[in-house]
Formats: sequence, structure tokens, C-alpha cells
Amino acid sequence: MESWMPFFVAVTAVAVVFQACMLGAIFFLVLRLGRRLEETMMEIRSRVAPILGRIQMIVDDAQPQISSMVADAAHITQLARSQVQHADRVVGEALDRLRLQLAHTDQILTGVLETVEEAGQAIRRTVLGPVQSVVSVVRGIQTGLEFFRGNRRRAEAPAAAETQDESLFI
Repeated sequence: MESWMPFFVAVTAVAVVFQACMLGAIFFLVLRLGRRLEETMMEIRSRVAPILGRIQMIVDDAQPQISSMVADAAHITQLARSQVQHADRVVGEALDRLRLQLAHTDQILTGVLETVEEAGQAIRRTVLGPVQSVVSVVRGIQTGLEFFRGNRRRAEAPAAAETQDESLFI
């Protein structure tokens, strides 16, 4: 076993040297990659900076216009609100007036209808009262005449009444 020991030490030494070389290579690759990354970042910054500058200028130029548009929209909203309130007030007043006029018209029509009804009743009393009295007198006269005629007929034709009564029962 002792003879294997120098072999393992040698293999371990070679492995350590190999790892050191690999770490050195990785270190230099990372350095190179870092430089490339910095160069790329610088290139991107040089290209993006003007674009961002232009965007900032556009935003700066548009900002007063946007503020003005927002202020105008707020003013328009306020005007529209006041106009709607005014229109609501006018419509409310018109509806109140219409309601009062309808109530007044209803009172007038009710009065007219009551007057017409009273006039109709007065006409009935003044015209139909005497007419009914005349009709009553005429009916009384008719009934009296029929009564006198009926007594004559009964005396003349008692048999005819019996025949008529029999025909009703069939």
C-alpha cells in the first residue's frame, strides 16, 4: 500500500493543477465576458438614450396639452351638470304648473257638470212634472172610458171572454 501513496499524491497534484488552470481560464473568460457585457451595455445606452430623450421631450411637450384637455373635460362636465340641474328645475316647475292647471281645470269641469246636472233636474221638474200630470189625467180619462166600455161589452158578450180565457190555458 505504501507504493500507491506517491501515485495518489501525484494524481491529486495533477488534479489540483488542472483545477487551478480551469479556474484561471474561467476567471479570464468571466473577465472577457464582463468587458463584452459592459461594451454591449454602453452600446445599448448610446442607442436608447436618444430614444428616451425624445420620448421625454414628447411627454414634456404633450403634458400641458394633456393638462389642458383634462381641465377642459372637467369644465365641460361642470357645465353639463349645471345645465342638467337647470333643465331639471325648469321641468319640475312646468310639471308643478301643469299639475295646478289640471287641478283648476278639474274644478271648473266639476262645477260645470254639477250646474248641467242641476239644470237638467230643474228642466225635468218644470217640464216633466206638468207633462206627467197631464199624462196622469189622460190615463185616468182612458181608464174611465175603458171602464164604461167594458161594462157594455160584458153585458153584450159574456161568452166571448170565456173563450178567450180557455185559449190561454191550452
